[in-house]
Amino acid sequence: MNISGNTIFIPGATSGIGLALARALNARGNTVIIGGRRTDLLESIARETPSLRTVQVDTTDADSIRAAAATVLAEHPELNVLITMAGIMRVEDWTTPAGFLDTAEATVTTNLLGPIRLIAAFIEHLRSMNAATIMTVSSGLAFAPLRVTPTYNATKAAIHMLSESLRLQFDGSSVSVVELEPPAVRTALMPGQEESEFAMPLDDFISEVMALIETQPEATEIQVENVKFLRYGEARGDYPQVVATLNRLDPHGH
Repeated sequence: MNISGNTIFIPGATSGIGLALARALNARGNTVIIGGRRTDLLESIARETPSLRTVQVDTTDADSIRAAAATVLAEHPELNVLITMAGIMRVEDWTTPAGFLDTAEATVTTNLLGPIRLIAAFIEHLRSMNAATIMTVSSGLAFAPLRVTPTYNATKAAIHMLSESLRLQFDGSSVSVVELEPPAVRTALMPGQEESEFAMPLDDFISEVMALIETQPEATEIQVENVKFLRYGEARGDYPQVVATLNRLDPHGH
């Protein structure tokens, strides 16, 4: 993916990593459209950063995704990058019979079905472009589990394997598949995470991601240094120690 000259749609970009990345990409000469459920929040972001475009979308709703895709493509037929940013992370207790199912189902709908539906809505258009990118967003927890968020871990592992598989299917086409793999970052994804000493400052994360995109435009996985402890535990042979350390140090780290 080139660092500039793109037209990019980022659903789920009204806060946290999504909004910070949207602003950074916009500042580097990209046309960026952000999507979110709350129109009042979208309007506030547009006032703060007038160069960002906005569109209302609920990534848990298939009809909303189709409608947003139609709007984005009608207004921005040059669109060549989709970043499937939307996601939720919630604590679950599977040892309590009624303590997890609703949360697990909502997590799967948002974190897995959402990206699948988004890609389905845009893939025909992206394949018609001379060069296009799908950027998925997994997590360090795709590779080492946090005890309190089992379904989040599972959906991010699924996103990783979906990315690997789509890259094989689109090999030789105009569409590249890039996977962004965040570590714990200081955002409001989980209660207390914005103040966590174990989480990476958001500005530092975005700066490193932008540098990686710029210096490694052919990369298939965007990995800041902080995520490599989780990402390569099995390859290094210290996976049990990685899992133990993760779950001992930071109940909200990802």
